[in-house]
Amino acid sequence: MLLLVVLVFIGVFAVLALLLIASGTGASQQTKQTLAVLESALVVEQSKTGDPIVDIRKSELLSAVPWINRWLLEFDVAPQLRSLLYQANVKWTAGGLLLMSVACFAFPAYLIYLRTGTAIFAAGIGLIAGGGPIFYVLHKRRQRFNKFEEELPEALDLMVSALRAGHSLIAALGLVAHESPDPIGTEFRVCFEEQNYGLELRTAMSNLLLRVPLQDLRIVVTAILIQKESGGNLAEVLDKTAYVIRERYRLKRQVRVHTAQGRLTGWILSFLPLVLGMALYLISPDMISILWKRPIGIKLLYTASGMMIVGALIIRKIVNMEV
Repeated sequence: MLLLVVLVFIGVFAVLALLLIASGTGASQQTKQTLAVLESALVVEQSKTGDPIVDIRKSELLSAVPWINRWLLEFDVAPQLRSLLYQANVKWTAGGLLLMSVACFAFPAYLIYLRTGTAIFAAGIGLIAGGGPIFYVLHKRRQRFNKFEEELPEALDLMVSALRAGHSLIAALGLVAHESPDPIGTEFRVCFEEQNYGLELRTAMSNLLLRVPLQDLRIVVTAILIQKESGGNLAEVLDKTAYVIRERYRLKRQVRVHTAQGRLTGWILSFLPLVLGMALYLISPDMISILWKRPIGIKLLYTASGMMIVGALIIRKIVNMEV
């Protein structure tokens, strides 16, 4: 039985590896030739040597596997996954993310079911493992947004300096796009190029908010659009906006410092039963196996899992404060 499990694991792993390699290699040769033609048509003279070319074209390829790509295009979840992957700056496709989630769900669930014989318990462990790739993408997205939020005041100061030096708003956006690091520079560069290719400033700013849905950026976009319609000193407005964002960011960091102990307590209380259970299984498998070999033990596992989830959600609600 163990040999059969190992062979199944190796076979499925090989298939998934081939699928992921296929998803990373891109489309067919004809698609590559078409993209090359589009690249040559979209090449423009760069005002600064060495500036990267921003690709603002919309790609509908959700997976290199044709039937998976057709299946994803039929559901509304594909645009959300693609937007999530873009915001996290992870070079995966929506199909690759789903395949990895399914693989992370199937293998642990199958192994747990072979060991315990309890389908519900195995499915619960599989769901936790299957959410691993999605949790990773969400973590990368949060890190990128935090970096964007931290660098936004400096980008606004750069825009204020450009405006006070006599440059236009579009020139100030281009200066931020070329001088600021990622992710500020990347997102503002896309906004700048969209405006250069003919989109209205309001539409380009709205697209920027769709890509980076942060409250601080919403304040900046609202200030720019209001000033464009009603007039006024935009440099002074952006200067005060940068000050407000800095104070808001400082307050958020201060709140995180004061709630650090509560967050650490939540993580410890959430993972301590799992770690303790695995340690007891390694030390004495016969003693801990009573939990899934007897009906009362299975009921206790379900009750303990539900109480752990509820407790973790309550602690998260307490320590997460909106600023």
